[in-house]
Amino acid sequence: MMPLSKDSFSKIPTCYATVSVGTPDHPLDKKLEAIAAAGFQGIELGFPDLLSFASKNLGKEVGPQDFEVLCTAGLEVKRMCEELGLKIVMLQPFSNFEGWKPQSEERKDAFRRAKGWIKIMEAVGTDMLQVGSTDSPIPTSRDVVTSDLKQLADLLAPHNFRLAYENWCWSTHAPDWKDVWEIAKKVDRPNFGLCLDTFQSAGGEWADPTTKSGLLEGDVKMEDLQERFQESLRNLSATIPAEKIYILQVSDAYKPKEPLYPSSDENGMRPRARWSSCLRPVPFDGGYLPVVDFAKAVLKTGFRGWLSTEVFDGGPSGQDQEWNDMAGYTKKAMQAHERLLREVIE
Repeated sequence: MMPLSKDSFSKIPTCYATVSVGTPDHPLDKKLEAIAAAGFQGIELGFPDLLSFASKNLGKEVGPQDFEVLCTAGLEVKRMCEELGLKIVMLQPFSNFEGWKPQSEERKDAFRRAKGWIKIMEAVGTDMLQVGSTDSPIPTSRDVVTSDLKQLADLLAPHNFRLAYENWCWSTHAPDWKDVWEIAKKVDRPNFGLCLDTFQSAGGEWADPTTKSGLLEGDVKMEDLQERFQESLRNLSATIPAEKIYILQVSDAYKPKEPLYPSSDENGMRPRARWSSCLRPVPFDGGYLPVVDFAKAVLKTGFRGWLSTEVFDGGPSGQDQEWNDMAGYTKKAMQAHERLLREVIE
């Protein structure tokens, strides 16, 4: 494990997800200006923002598989980012890709989307695709998942593109960092690595939005929960090679005012997915997750790559965030980033 020092943090690059300031209805150029003004060096380009930008430019709705139009819009986004000195670090989120039945329409669509997104990546000039671990209700075989991800990595490889695989804490087959790391080892491709996230791991292994305490209950005593989580973090630091971590996303979580109901909603969203969608502020702004602990564990691996702010902040109620001051919010995110690195050392 690598010792932590202020000097070793000085060159960590910072980026900000476009979906994390405003909504897709807000002008993308204003989002980019706010991100750049706060001092971030790059962006995660959110697909919903690209769709909205393309639709506004054409004056008509652009569909998610209108790839030619999206590539044209992507060229303009690339130009705007270059003018602001922003690197497009990653295109995200590519979801519900892996695990479909052979020859199914869903599987055919997944690979059709993958080829379209590769074209978009070429247009915008990014080399990394974020793939979230699927939350499909269909029973998913780990062997099928591995095979699908190998094929996706192989589609990306001729373009010198990388696949950053993320554990989503509501995923049906890979909710924990251990799950995606085991999958990464089985995929065994040089362009396949991990997107780790403070919310996704702490929100799955330590917290639970369906309990009154906001913490995991049931199979672990409260006094043992912290030690179990710390043991998981020690294992992460000792297990994952730094070069296999492509990006670390950072956000916190509000404890819901009332526990979320434990079943899926009318849209099929599980409670942690609903929690993720609107109750994720920047660190040190009302959340309660052990964000510093998780970031410290990742940095102990020797990882010094992109540190990204990816938040979905609807305020403590999930509904009361206003976006009148996007520049102020991105500045607050940069301040949280700087404080996080200070506290990791302390």
